[in-house]
Amino acid sequence: MYTSKQILAGVKNPQLLLSEINRLYTQKKNGCRYNPRGIDVFSEDWDNLLIFDACRFDTFEDIALPQLPGKLESRTSRASTSSEFIRGNFSDKQLYDTVYISANGWFAKLKDDINASVHDFRFVERDAANGLTSKPETVADAIREAAKEYPNKRLIGHFMQPHQPYLGDSDFDGGAGKLERVTKLPDVSQDDVIQAYEENLNLVVNEVDSLLDELKGRTVITADHGEIFGQRGHPIPVKRYGHPEAHYLTDLVKVPWHILEGDERKDIVADSPEDSMEEIDFDQVEQNLADLGYTM
Repeated sequence: MYTSKQILAGVKNPQLLLSEINRLYTQKKNGCRYNPRGIDVFSEDWDNLLIFDACRFDTFEDIALPQLPGKLESRTSRASTSSEFIRGNFSDKQLYDTVYISANGWFAKLKDDINASVHDFRFVERDAANGLTSKPETVADAIREAAKEYPNKRLIGHFMQPHQPYLGDSDFDGGAGKLERVTKLPDVSQDDVIQAYEENLNLVVNEVDSLLDELKGRTVITADHGEIFGQRGHPIPVKRYGHPEAHYLTDLVKVPWHILEGDERKDIVADSPEDSMEEIDFDQVEQNLADLGYTM
């Protein structure tokens, strides 16, 4: 069911309407609300999984690979959006051997609907861009704290960068909201947006570079999904920006899988979950996702 606001948006912007047809077609064809050809991240071999939000493989290869130790591979994601990533990887799983530190609110929003739980989930403070996002260093500090507190747990650290809002030098209105809106700002070109996106990635890479030595075990850096800048969807070739749902284009589902072998692996143990979810303001989580351009 569509809200009156969504219907009006489709009338005003035929691109959104055509893109919605693409989404419905893909989900009907696949029979699920994620990309069934993608990997299950929990079946992969890692002790620490660091997620960069909306990070393209090619941009990671250009910017992160020269700065980080380790070996770069690629994987196919189950998602072109964060909500699909959560649905595709967490549904019907009780992951009591896993601690999830995240600046992305989709797990908190969906966990009950998809029957998912982890040993501990911590939603990171929104301390950048007027409360829209979290600084990479804030997320890294939360990961450090969790690594010390839970030495025998698989650890997921979910950074928001390079997803907008953009925190680098190319500051145009913070780059908040849907990427289509950002590209239509006065005096902002597609090249400007790509530069800001790359700056945002560089910020999180710099922070993670200093974090890696503090993490025990095998660490993998990946992305929940990629990002597109004017590529056309399927089956209707409508031009889109950002990461529209159920658009499984190569640049949206081919993600980095950067492996750093640790000297010593963790001895992973599963035990009863913590009650940290009670501390989360779920109304604020929903508002934050809406502010970032997601449709609730």
